[in-house]
Amino acid sequence: MRAFKSAFLAIALASAPLGVHAAAPTTVAAAVAMPGRSADNLKLDESRKPAEVLQFLGLKPGMKVLDPFGMNKYWAEITSPVVGPKGHVTVWEPTQFAKGDGRKSFDDFTAAHKNVDMRVSPFEAPDFGSGYDFALINLDYHDVYWTSEKYGITRMEPAAWLKSFYAAMKPGATVGVIDHVASPSADTRATVEKYHRIDPDVIKADFKKAGFVLVGSSEILRNPADDHSLLVFDPKIRGKTDRVLLKFRKPR
Repeated sequence: MRAFKSAFLAIALASAPLGVHAAAPTTVAAAVAMPGRSADNLKLDESRKPAEVLQFLGLKPGMKVLDPFGMNKYWAEITSPVVGPKGHVTVWEPTQFAKGDGRKSFDDFTAAHKNVDMRVSPFEAPDFGSGYDFALINLDYHDVYWTSEKYGITRMEPAAWLKSFYAAMKPGATVGVIDHVASPSADTRATVEKYHRIDPDVIKADFKKAGFVLVGSSEILRNPADDHSLLVFDPKIRGKTDRVLLKFRKPR
């Protein structure tokens, strides 16, 4: 009887939804392989290499995580079970995008994942909260240089945006930045508008000016076959762009 109960428990755990697994910390690799992740997000794993990225950045159980622009749940599905019940994941989403089916889907997700919530505020006036140990800005930092009448994105000053972001992080916190690589240009805003890419040196300079220290970089997301001449949404390159991965720290 005891053996039957043990076998039944093992089967139940293996088939349990993601929210149940989130009750205890797990490794990054196990979280990536965990059942319950959305099909759309699983398709992104090949290009995003989430296990390698989070291991490089040093995500650990118990961390308080800030996930900017994360309403699609891609990183939250993985970071939630890793940080476990003593940690927490806060997704920040700009007011301009926190609506529709995406918002409903995320609200359903947080109902099943008690260590995840979402903060919403205007893109140009972010309210991130505070006290985070870890953050990952994935393929979105370039948008602080972007404007869009269609989406209500007004001109922002990257320094002001990063000042709010810097204040949200605890001393000693780790920040990862992944973005589509652009060739060097004298006009970052024009490059972002045309390609939705950014020169890695611009990222480094912006974060240094904000007070962060660059402590590492990785080549795991680079693609030398991408010559940076196409818009990132072009079918010829979408999902296969050359990407920079930078690791910053807020000084103690």
